[in-house]
Amino acid sequence: MSTVAPARHRGPAPGAADTGRPRRPHRRFSTYLSSLSWSSLLYVAPALAFFGVFVLYPIGVSVWYSFYAYDGLTVGTPVGWDNYTAVFTDSQLRAALLHSLLLLFFYAALPVSVGLLLAGAMSRIRVYGLTLFRAVLFVPQILSSVVVAVAWRNLLAEDGPVNAVLRAVGLGRFATSWLGDFDTALPSIGVVGTWVEYGLCMVLFLSGIVAIDRSTYEAARLDGAGAVREFFSITLPALRPQISIALILTVTFALRNFDLIWNTTRGGPGTSTTVPSLYVYQDAFQNRMLGRASALAIVLTVVILLVVVAVQLLLRERDGTRSGLARRGLARRGLERSGLVRRGLARPAGKKAQS
Repeated sequence: MSTVAPARHRGPAPGAADTGRPRRPHRRFSTYLSSLSWSSLLYVAPALAFFGVFVLYPIGVSVWYSFYAYDGLTVGTPVGWDNYTAVFTDSQLRAALLHSLLLLFFYAALPVSVGLLLAGAMSRIRVYGLTLFRAVLFVPQILSSVVVAVAWRNLLAEDGPVNAVLRAVGLGRFATSWLGDFDTALPSIGVVGTWVEYGLCMVLFLSGIVAIDRSTYEAARLDGAGAVREFFSITLPALRPQISIALILTVTFALRNFDLIWNTTRGGPGTSTTVPSLYVYQDAFQNRMLGRASALAIVLTVVILLVVVAVQLLLRERDGTRSGLARRGLARRGLERSGLVRRGLARPAGKKAQS
């Protein structure tokens, strides 16, 4: 009767001292490259080429121009960091950046708040024609910015409908040239931005509310939670991804806003509504200072990226199960209050069935 010898252990014996011999390099990355089908890159090559030609290449050229004094016609002169120094030392540019930060309240905070309010109300109200009402509220988002600017410019004119309504109801002392007054021009543009952006936020939040499990709301009602408690305990935590997307879109729109201001006030009266993108246009196409315009555009891009990253870090899901655990705890309390758990007719939320 033959026996099979046990396999010899080739590794170091347990407890043996380390001989100091170098280990073999990790081959996971090389294995991934060898298994990669390079022919699949042909499918994404057109998109990569389009992105490289129309996005990466213009950015690279702008960075290159930002180190030159260049008017677009003659040979550029290297100036080093002078264009960036001018961006950070110019008081008008700093004021324009402050205007953009102030517009964040009207373009981001207010639309998100109004969108949450409307989405929360629409999720509870069942009214005939509600779909049409939602579509009407979303219309400002799909209109051309030029159309929006011209329409609101006429509405807010000194002899426009807004002042006519104020005079008709006895509030004529508040009638003013909304876009021509130093104190009201920037807030008026901010209100227009709120009117444009809240529809997008509302649609995003409605899509998130639809995905919430209805049984969570039923358990909350069994627990005695009202509409406000349901909104802050269930709806708002569940809408964290949609709120993050809405803030990124609205913040980006606020910081790069140009066409709405250009077609309403063109930065006036004086410099009360100027924004960085307005100076980029003026330096590049009116003052023929392409180097400074490129430097300002690069700085504005970096500011937008930093703000977007900050929003993502603040709203990221630090604990992916936190909101789920909270909702399951609320559901459990509701079931216990109804007596189902105690009678064994329902399984406590968050626990697996035992065989």
